[in-house]
Amino acid sequence: MKHSVGRILSTVAVALCCALPMGQWRAEAAETVRINGSGSALYVMKPLIKAYAKAHPEVRIEMEKPLGSSGAIKALLAGALDLAASSKVLKAEEVTQGAISREYGRMPLAIVTGKKVPKTNITTRELEDIYSGKVKTWPNGEPVRLVLRPDADIDTKILEGLSPAMGKVVKEAHSRHGMIVAVTDPESDEAVVKTSGSLGAAALPALLVERTPLNVLTLNGVKPTVKSLANGTYPLAKDIRFITTKHTSSAAHKFIDFVASPQGRAIAEKAGVLVTAEGKKGP
Repeated sequence: MKHSVGRILSTVAVALCCALPMGQWRAEAAETVRINGSGSALYVMKPLIKAYAKAHPEVRIEMEKPLGSSGAIKALLAGALDLAASSKVLKAEEVTQGAISREYGRMPLAIVTGKKVPKTNITTRELEDIYSGKVKTWPNGEPVRLVLRPDADIDTKILEGLSPAMGKVVKEAHSRHGMIVAVTDPESDEAVVKTSGSLGAAALPALLVERTPLNVLTLNGVKPTVKSLANGTYPLAKDIRFITTKHTSSAAHKFIDFVASPQGRAIAEKAGVLVTAEGKKGP
């Protein structure tokens, strides 16, 4: 009798497997990795996820609209994410709560304008004059419209670090009424594109991966490229690091290992990242 029941159950199990469409069966069996983070970091993730999915169809990677570095780390610590791609250094309290940082690389932060702004190069002194409000128009007479990021945003801190004067005038710009303040990287990029006479900043992956139609300025005559960042001639850089916890799944760690592999590094560098992490032997 026991053998008969066993044979019946085995037959039912096989029948259920065969009855499921192949795509549905794979979806049920797939491991899921949930990723979020800063907008610029997620731009880089897009080609990496595409390449990884091709080699590992058994893994499903989910990536929604960017929560930002802080939001993604909070979601990770709450168990709502498996991995955060962050542009900011962990806070002491985040480390205490179990966040673990793995450095990956740096991205040039480009000074950008709308396509119609008649400008190809900008100097640090010009930026200081624009952010202070001393210079209010472009050479063609069009008003300059700054697209700012929140006070505590990493992009704001990077611009403030360009010079002692920038540290002061960027704060002054935030204190003026009627300023455009974009919360996320995609929102900032969109605001620069749509605002007449705009001036803002965008990470290089926004231009290379998203193909955002922006006018990219050289800064003091230097182009914002991976090469100029590597040789130290371009001063503005935004970090990218992976944040995990002790609960992060093996599937998520395998994806990080792929990102650090020769194939992953090549993809990231093409997307605008100067990879500084130690390389892996293979995917």
